[in-house]
Amino acid sequence: MIRRKRPIDHQDQGYLEVTREYTIRLWVLFSLLLVALLIYAGVLYSVQAVHGAEYYELSTRRIPRSETVEASRGVITDRNGKVLVSNREVFNISFDSAKLPAGADQNQAILRLIHLCEEHGVPWVDTLPITAETPYAYTLLNADATTRSRFADFLVSCGWSEKETSEEHVNPVLTDEALKKLKLTDPRPSAYTLLRLLRDYFEIDPALSMEEARKVIGVRYELAVRTIVNTSAYVFAPDVSVELISILYDGNYEGAVVSASAVRQYDTDHAAHVLGRIGALGPGQYEELKDQGYRYDDVIGIDGAEQAFESYLRGENGVRMITTDSSGKITSELYSKEPQPGSTVALTLDIEFQAAVEEILGRAVESMNAEDKEPENALTRGGAAVVVGVGTGEILALASYPSYSLATLGQDIATLNEDKRSPMLNRSIQSTYAPGSAFKMVVAAAALENGIISPNTRIQTRGVYNYYAPSYTPKCWIYRQYGGTHGSINVSQALLHSCNYFFYDVGRQVGIDTLVEYAHHFGLGLPTGIELSGEKSGVMDGPEYRASVGRLYLGGDTLQVSIGQGDSLFTPLQLANYVATLVSGGERHAAHLLKSVKSYDNASLLHLHDEAAVDRVSLSPSTVEAIKSGMGELVRTGSVSGAFQQCVVTAGAKTGSAQVGSELANGVFVCFAPYDDPEIAVAVVVEKGGSGGALAPTAVEIINAYFASGNSGSIIPEGTLLP
Repeated sequence: MIRRKRPIDHQDQGYLEVTREYTIRLWVLFSLLLVALLIYAGVLYSVQAVHGAEYYELSTRRIPRSETVEASRGVITDRNGKVLVSNREVFNISFDSAKLPAGADQNQAILRLIHLCEEHGVPWVDTLPITAETPYAYTLLNADATTRSRFADFLVSCGWSEKETSEEHVNPVLTDEALKKLKLTDPRPSAYTLLRLLRDYFEIDPALSMEEARKVIGVRYELAVRTIVNTSAYVFAPDVSVELISILYDGNYEGAVVSASAVRQYDTDHAAHVLGRIGALGPGQYEELKDQGYRYDDVIGIDGAEQAFESYLRGENGVRMITTDSSGKITSELYSKEPQPGSTVALTLDIEFQAAVEEILGRAVESMNAEDKEPENALTRGGAAVVVGVGTGEILALASYPSYSLATLGQDIATLNEDKRSPMLNRSIQSTYAPGSAFKMVVAAAALENGIISPNTRIQTRGVYNYYAPSYTPKCWIYRQYGGTHGSINVSQALLHSCNYFFYDVGRQVGIDTLVEYAHHFGLGLPTGIELSGEKSGVMDGPEYRASVGRLYLGGDTLQVSIGQGDSLFTPLQLANYVATLVSGGERHAAHLLKSVKSYDNASLLHLHDEAAVDRVSLSPSTVEAIKSGMGELVRTGSVSGAFQQCVVTAGAKTGSAQVGSELANGVFVCFAPYDDPEIAVAVVVEKGGSGGALAPTAVEIINAYFASGNSGSIIPEGTLLP
């Protein structure tokens, strides 16, 4: 049976066309896949077979390492947010030991960079305590403790010495073993001999002159001392120009690394003693602080606010992982810990007011210098002025004269240290002075509160105090000068006239133990609480103090103590805070400079000073009024009334002068303002200033500067949040 093929209809023809198109697509996809596989195989072959050795060598030359990223130091502002100390970004050239070639090539690389810096007048860091030029000599005698300590550690690491240098032995002392090894006989080699030893130790080319070799030795020494403490960070040349950096990159200087860092920038030329300085870690500090993240070459606050608030100002360094190729070029970086900048510290100072007080104090001292007939006095005279907020303890101004500029301190330091006026001394807290008659308010308060006298008690003054006659008969100032007396007076009048006779008698009746007790309640002879280091506590004279210095206290000594003489010595800050305590009704606050601390971005408040009073003197309103009345009358009708006619507010004051041996007396002046509702207390002291009354115009200028500048009412209670 023969079957015929069925004719292909239109439906079958469409099916065949679809099948053919599908087959073509499969072949296209297959072809593309085959091409991709061939390309992949070719690349793989090229990487592994053709260039495998090359890529392997390159991968082994890529150096991953961890690097510390320095955090910028916190900013310091005044109470109104005006920036006083900030940071400026600079570029530094550092040496990385890991990138330096070995042996003689290392010394050549160092010398090449030194020559580049010399060509462009760029100084480099070299703390080797040997002069850079002939005749070579040690500089240890004038070196700081850090330099001496690092030099001693280096010599020990060389196996040459086991002893630290000292002022008596400025030359290093070599061990017997080192002498034999080095073939020397003198255990205290000269600087030149030590340089020769170091030249051999660092394998420096004999063809180099000693002058050139000394330069290389200095750098090798810096690298070596950092190796001792396991850190390779050596800032060779800080704060260099962009031009030099460009030359450095183009010249391929081996071992040299450019990095950015921040240095302190001083945005004011005032308050130098308050703001303070930063500097290198001192001897032993690195070992003590390295667990807190400090590095060998880190800086730290060494005085002033920089030191006091170090924990706030110092940020937290970051860490990043970087990979470099054989040329030192960074190929990748990844932060494992972001750096955290230091916090913003706000001080209680108003910098505009501080500047005014410094200017006023400087004019007063220089005016006395110009009028002084004894030229020697002008060479040593200085002074201080302090303004404290009543009821808060906030220090609104803390001035010491003469002063200095933080911005140029590095270049001025030698001159400043030789200046007989001691400009680096913060006289407001580091110098103590006999208070003179400014102490009489303490005697008045003790007598009134203990019922020895009342505000209305009158004492007949007789010029010569004969209680201890004939052995001791001290005289009132008015009797010594004019042969007169102050007559029958009460305590307010005694303060007005500063009658010694009145306070001899009252002080004797109160007794020295009670006087010491009250003086301490007012903070005299005790630390004020200020955060700055170096504050002197002063001396409150009395039996206990005399016993501590091996001297006998006699009954008659109380008479001198009662008028602010004897051995009592107080700082200007203590005097200002004492007056603030008195006019506040007896509440003593710790004197302080810290107002608040905020995060670096001001997003959060980390600290706000809010501390209660540290002591309270039991003072009745009548006692305070009686004392204030005498101080107020002094500026209204007394010896300083002429100066206070220029005062923009009512005030109260007390003069003081204290003889210092046969020299011209120091002038002391304390005051408060306004009279009815005191806001500020002021103390001004000028060495060899004569009468305290001579400082009244200075105090008036300070008061006027405060109130005329709109500061009145600006002393906000502690703990109040500002908008």
